[in-house]
Amino acid sequence: MSAKPIPEGYHTLTPFLTVRDAVRAIEFYKEAFGAKERGVMKGPDGKVMHAELMIGDSIIMLSDEWPEFGALSPLSSGGAGMGLHIYVDGVDAAFDRAVKAGAQIEMPVTDQFWGDRYGKLKDPFGHKWSIATHTKDMSSDEMKRSMDDAMAQMKPEMQKTA
Repeated sequence: MSAKPIPEGYHTLTPFLTVRDAVRAIEFYKEAFGAKERGVMKGPDGKVMHAELMIGDSIIMLSDEWPEFGALSPLSSGGAGMGLHIYVDGVDAAFDRAVKAGAQIEMPVTDQFWGDRYGKLKDPFGHKWSIATHTKDMSSDEMKRSMDDAMAQMKPEMQKTA
């Protein structure tokens, strides 16, 4: 019997985070995002070499920093160059739970022109997250009109950075 190219339960794309203090990060993700632990492998020194969590129907992998192998967290490298997005049923409660667990608000939850109720956070480990509930299906034309309206209502100084 041959192995499946994509193991059972995984999706084509699986995020892998490098964090400072993986044990604490795992607890934070459980509290903030309702993550469920799938497994943790620690090295002889107790550092997390590999961990897997389930958030909703998706797996996320993580490990402690390993500077000797070039694995640095955003706290060591100067910031995250990417973000993670979670769709949930009930974004306001999920967002509040993450803030209560220690996430910093980068953008409060608001209704967005593309049909999501959406907010942005930074976790205590330097990773950026957006959380949303999809509230309205829109055609490309409807979304373009909605975006144009939103941009027209922005303050002029914000339009330069948007």
